[in-house]
Amino acid sequence: MNKPLVGAFLAALLLGAGVAPAVAAEPAQQAQEAAPEAGPEAKAVTFAGTVALSNCSGSVVRTPDAAPTDPALVLSNGHCLESGFPGPGEVIVDQPSSRTFTLLNASGSGVGTLKASKIAYGTMTDTDLSLYETTSTYQQIEDSYGIQALELETAHPTAGTAITVASGYWKRTYSCDIDGFVHQLKEGRWTWKDSVRYTPECRTIGGTSGSPVIDDATGKVVAVNNTGNESGQECTDNNPCEVDENGNVTVREGINYAQQTYNMVPCIGAGSKIDLDREGCGLPKP
Repeated sequence: MNKPLVGAFLAALLLGAGVAPAVAAEPAQQAQEAAPEAGPEAKAVTFAGTVALSNCSGSVVRTPDAAPTDPALVLSNGHCLESGFPGPGEVIVDQPSSRTFTLLNASGSGVGTLKASKIAYGTMTDTDLSLYETTSTYQQIEDSYGIQALELETAHPTAGTAITVASGYWKRTYSCDIDGFVHQLKEGRWTWKDSVRYTPECRTIGGTSGSPVIDDATGKVVAVNNTGNESGQECTDNNPCEVDENGNVTVREGINYAQQTYNMVPCIGAGSKIDLDREGCGLPKP
């Protein structure tokens, strides 16, 4: 995974010997590595609406039909959950949480703290996704900080789309294109479906996990950043492999990936509540 900043020993304790996905480099090293990736193209997308978690990145998101009085949702990765990495087949719904998020403005400065009331949804099965419900409404956030939530795209993205990965944790952006889509992306014990593959320019690093992937033309969120192949190994932790419809395996060292978000929009109903029984919802159920 694209590495929440938890450290190798803690990850090993949580997951068991030999299973420590997403171990990050030291923060100083990561900051040095990240600096060259923030190119001039990224300036069209700002940090407004992104958040920093304790170990990952995220963003305040809304569906097109969300009401101003709805509780605001924060999007990140399933592997960024404070409760640890969900196992294959595990789905978390409506779990109490008091996690906090630092809300950023357009320039990347922290302007306030949002607090979760619960993990509305979280999984690492088929996708790598977490949605937190916060104690603030969208209107309260806009009134207090002048920041609007990022809107979720409702349609499948297309190859060749110019995108920006905006990391609230590092306050850095990565600009590239959608190179294509992966039938199955396998990493260690986990399998994700129809993943977004970036062109090589998006060399995302530890702490960028959970960053929104933003369509440069529309400003809408099309995916959530989650992993990359670090050393060319095949289907191991931190080295996902691509598996096509015929079972053929491809390894792309240095290439990074994200999980699409259009497919979760039908699962968010009135009041911005998760409803896995809504028509069109294809997210895994508990």
